[in-house]
Amino acid sequence: MSGQLSHGPAAVPGAITATHAPARGRWWLQYASPQAFYGPAGVLASLLLPLSAVLAAAGLYVGFLIAPTDAQQGEAYRIIFVHVPAAWLSMVIYAAMAFWSAVGLVANTRLSAMMAGALAPTGALFTFLALWTGALWGKPTWGAWWVWDARLTSELLLLFLYLGFIALQAAIDEPRRADRAGAVLALVGTVNLPIIYFSVKWWNTLHQGASVSVASAPTIATPMLLGMLVMALAMWAYAAAAALVRLRCIILEREGQSAWVARVARGGAA
Repeated sequence: MSGQLSHGPAAVPGAITATHAPARGRWWLQYASPQAFYGPAGVLASLLLPLSAVLAAAGLYVGFLIAPTDAQQGEAYRIIFVHVPAAWLSMVIYAAMAFWSAVGLVANTRLSAMMAGALAPTGALFTFLALWTGALWGKPTWGAWWVWDARLTSELLLLFLYLGFIALQAAIDEPRRADRAGAVLALVGTVNLPIIYFSVKWWNTLHQGASVSVASAPTIATPMLLGMLVMALAMWAYAAAAALVRLRCIILEREGQSAWVARVARGGAA
């Protein structure tokens, strides 16, 4: 009837759009579920692995064939095209591992803790690579394979932190308890990252200072810088791909009793 009063606003398309806009803005939250992220992780890994191979080939070509010979160190300096990016990645991956550990600890999200666990072996690999290539570089430069230098010692401590994180999680049978214990260790270990980075400034060390810094212009030739940056991108792409592949394995292991895992085992979709 025309005399009746309306008890609420008319339903118009604009009102519906406004109501559902925030939900659409949080679409990415659906991937916080291990089941939802399992498929995209595989797609990303399949793209990043070949990308890392192409970038590594380009970076090594620039570093070994285009970059000029160093005036002081000669050809021995070319190890930096592996050593420096590996050292960068060793710290970046630990920071990412600590971040996901903190998210898992605070928000109690399973996927975050799984991601932290997936990053640890790759971080340990790059830390070992940085130490090993540093020894190869140190022998012709310093005359010794190893010195108890502040930079080298703090980098070695980083390797022990990675190995300790892996061993601690493996020693605890209950996954959620293992995640919490590993997260505490990862967060405590973050104090070592600024020590590694600033060690050449805080102490008088044999290790040379940074040739590339966000606070100043590079002190190396452009081809040298280009080779290092391309290799850093290659290692980043590999690290991301390896972590995603390992994450998928962890998801299948922990969600093994779920119906969707049974479908994946039969060749179906997640």
